[in-house]
Amino acid sequence: MRFSRSVLLSAVFLGFLIEVSPGDGDGVSVEEAERRAVDAEAESRSVEQIAKAVRPSLVKVTQFGREGVYGVGSGFVISSEGLIATNRHVIGEARRIKVETSDGVEHAVTEVLASDHRLDLAILRVSSKGLKPLELGDSALVTQGQPVVVMGNPGGLSYSLVGGFVSESQRDIEGVPMIQVAAPIIEGNSGGPLLDRQGRVLGVLTLRSALAENLGFAMPVNTLKRLLERPNPIPMERWLTIGVLNPRFWLPRMGGQWTQRAGVVNVEQTGNAGRSLCLWKTPPQTEDFEAAVSVRLQEEAGAAGLAFCADEEDRHYGFYPTAGKLRLTRFDGPNVFTWKVLGEVASKAYLPGDWNTLRVRIEGARIRCFVNETQVLEVEDEVFRGGRAGLCKFRHPAASFKHFKLGTDLAQKTAPAEADAVLSKSVESVLGGAVNREDTLQALMKDPEAGGRILRDQRKVLERSAAFLKDLGVELHRRAVRAELVAELALPEDKADLFRCALLLAKYDNPELDVSAYERAFAQMVEELRGDPALPEDTGKAIARINRFLFEENGFHGSRSDSGNRSNSYINEVLDDREGLPITLSVVYLELARRLGVRQVEGIPLPSRFMVGYRASEGDSFMLVDVFNGGKLLTMEEAVADVSNDGWVPEKARQPASKREILLRMIQNLMGAPRDSAVAALESLPYLDLSLALNPDSGRERVSRAAVRERNGDREGAREDVSWLLEHLPTDVSGDPRSKLQSWLDRLDGAERR
Repeated sequence: MRFSRSVLLSAVFLGFLIEVSPGDGDGVSVEEAERRAVDAEAESRSVEQIAKAVRPSLVKVTQFGREGVYGVGSGFVISSEGLIATNRHVIGEARRIKVETSDGVEHAVTEVLASDHRLDLAILRVSSKGLKPLELGDSALVTQGQPVVVMGNPGGLSYSLVGGFVSESQRDIEGVPMIQVAAPIIEGNSGGPLLDRQGRVLGVLTLRSALAENLGFAMPVNTLKRLLERPNPIPMERWLTIGVLNPRFWLPRMGGQWTQRAGVVNVEQTGNAGRSLCLWKTPPQTEDFEAAVSVRLQEEAGAAGLAFCADEEDRHYGFYPTAGKLRLTRFDGPNVFTWKVLGEVASKAYLPGDWNTLRVRIEGARIRCFVNETQVLEVEDEVFRGGRAGLCKFRHPAASFKHFKLGTDLAQKTAPAEADAVLSKSVESVLGGAVNREDTLQALMKDPEAGGRILRDQRKVLERSAAFLKDLGVELHRRAVRAELVAELALPEDKADLFRCALLLAKYDNPELDVSAYERAFAQMVEELRGDPALPEDTGKAIARINRFLFEENGFHGSRSDSGNRSNSYINEVLDDREGLPITLSVVYLELARRLGVRQVEGIPLPSRFMVGYRASEGDSFMLVDVFNGGKLLTMEEAVADVSNDGWVPEKARQPASKREILLRMIQNLMGAPRDSAVAALESLPYLDLSLALNPDSGRERVSRAAVRERNGDREGAREDVSWLLEHLPTDVSGDPRSKLQSWLDRLDGAERR
């Protein structure tokens, strides 16, 4: 895990080398502490005995981020009622947490009972009872030189133990008293117990020194006790925002773990009796209806697909692929003895290991089932009707879903036969015609060595063709998105839809993103607030209400431990996770206010931290909303002081940003790394293209794109940009800039002639 105070530890360690003084025992006299230490030593256990006794109480805490495991730390049981102590930084911010005891059993976390950022402590509650707690000692009795034992999961080595001693009983770290320990504390130990030789907890391991491997720090156990006395419980359904399903639309049932990333719903873990459901909250509006979804199985031995006519408990139909076949089942109860397979068939239309679109049509007593628009089953069964439709998964392997729909006619409309024939002929002209497999093998067997060489050469040709078609598809998609963005921003400022523009920016990188689905989700957020008596008449009250709605009721927050992740720049993932950068959180805020009719709310482009500004009344100065810090209200002067070292920012940065300027700043964030490396330069090219499509007169971006194009071997593209720069250079500019551009153009021309 990461250690927030590591920079300061160098100075602390130097101070330790210069002067080591005994602690004051937190009110206990030196004589009394020494006497107690002698008594304790007489009762001490061996390290082996401590390890055997303590191991059942240790846990491994795994924090999951947007892309899987984010870090592993330690913790320990402090109550048989399922309470676990660990560090605050181990559990992260709004992250999914897994707790595993030393016997390999996973325990579901039900709430964060207490947490404190400053003390770096957290107490989790798990659903299991009867766990073995450790005895909490008294950190006021800790003495310098006292032998101790450190336990945890260092470097991924689960439930390890090492001995050491207290080098300082009370060391002040950023105003917080901590126990300084001479023992190796490395990543993974965080959250583990510091134990005396009787196996009692003296502290919670928190930090390691930046200069010495065998020096670390622990939060005193008495501080943990005080936190336990003053809990601030947060249920996991409120704590979690990373990847959670939108509860406005989905209703998970029967266990399993359902998450959502960029419009794709994923399910893991085994549900009740091996079955898990996730139902769409809005039921079908007619008796005859259709449901459709695209599904991909992690393993073909698994099973996942559509559920329909579901009663929210354990009765429903299911249509799904399993073991390469398509199956329709009626689930009459909780276990396999109450399930009835209504039909099962293999179909060439099904694509193993790929996305497959399933569709069911309910029409009177008849159920028709399709895979990739090919009908595979038709049965008469009307035991269940009504209820909800949604997703289902069976057994252990994971599955993914996208593009779930309900309607009366969801069949994909095919192109006319003539157009289809023309497209097929075009593809064949690139890839070549079909060849009989057996005849080809017989011909190649006449000279297997030459035949193998021919096959390798042909494969390379096809791979190049496939790569070309893939690149062509990517560029076609990006050009289409650029055209949409240009058209949207060409509208008058008060008509352009900033939220849609932000979604299109996310779709630029993710062709599968369902823009309309997120527009509906955001519209529902707006409707939740519409009609509130504080809106929109009084701007100040409206701002306060929006703050409560976003930051308290829905858990939106700034990304601190994961700020470099591009997910923070994709507005759909900001909605999914309730986590983002200042500018993406501001886009959510601005569009929510605009659609609610709240007046005089603008985006303020302060350097390093975009904020939302509002005027309570016409002519008032801007008050700023720091969306990255939970909606904190600031004056302009306070905000400027917060984001600058010298209290000064350009006047333009204090003025409202246009929607185009907001999008351009978001594009800059997506460019990310500096463009002086070949990889970073190549990755930045699509964003430079987009930036120039929105702002063609940007000389800075022209220079950058010309350099990237030249480095990528596109001399013609580089020449185009350099020529543009020369043509648009102001007439009164001469000398060095003009001569440098001309030299650059001459070099490009010379390289082309060579």
